[in-house]
This record gives sequence, structure tokens and C-alpha cells, in this order.
Amino acid sequence: MAMDLVEEVYRVSRQLSDEERYGLRSQMRRSAVSLPSNIAEGYGRQHRNEYVQFLYVARGSLMELETQLTLCVRLKLVDRQAVEPLWQTAQRVGQMLNKLIESLKA
Repeated sequence: MAMDLVEEVYRVSRQLSDEERYGLRSQMRRSAVSLPSNIAEGYGRQHRNEYVQFLYVARGSLMELETQLTLCVRLKLVDRQAVEPLWQTAQRVGQMLNKLIESLKA
């Protein structure tokens, strides 16, 4: 699901102007890619506590992405309807991350 989110971010961010190529577009893509990358890196660690720490970092990247999407809508760089499916996917990914963190901490 995190990889689906990355694909959606790339699709939506293509709508941003060339002026935003090195601004929000780049930042959104980095935040999105950071999410599954940190999940994978944490999973590859040998200790559960390290995995949980990387999941927290992934969750932080998700929060950054949600903030960037909100900015895009508020600045009228993209249509709110175009971003709505992406927000829904982000919410589901966030719920999954929270449940995974809870289960690993238990």
C-alpha cells in the first residue's frame, strides 16, 4: 500500500507547474519515497526496537506528505478532488503503520 501511495504522489505531482519542479513537487516525491524506504530499512534491522524507530520515521514522512498535499490545495496548485484519493490512501497507510507499531511494541 505504501508503494501505491508513491505511485499516486508521482501521478498527482505531475500536475504541478514546472515552477514547482524543485519545490513542492520534489519535496512531495522525497517524502513519499521515504515512507516505504524506511519501512524496508527498519524491517532489515536485527532488532525490533530499531524496526519500530524506522516505522516512526516513516510515519513522520507521511505527515510531511499530508502537509505538502494540504499546501498544494490551499495554494490552488492542484484541485482538491484530484488529491482526495491520495489523502484516502495516506490515511489507510497511516492506520496500517500505527497498528504495526502497536503490535511490535506489545
